[in-house]
Amino acid sequence: MSRLLVREEAETNPAYGSPPEERAIKDLLNTSIIVLDKPRGPSSHTVTKWVRSILGIKRVGHCGTLEGG
Repeated sequence: MSRLLVREEAETNPAYGSPPEERAIKDLLNTSIIVLDKPRGPSSHTVTKWVRSILGIKRVGHCGTLEGG
């Protein structure tokens, strides 16, 4: 069984952000990484276009090797 170690209890100043579960989807998409298990077949470029279209955002990219073996 794992335990959570808390060094210090503190309140976050709302002027500096909010807990992830309270953030708007738009804010999450602007500051997040999406981990995707690309299926075999479509190219990395194609999947990037799909993500851009589905999420309605302009800046989408990929890194690493997306071509499965």
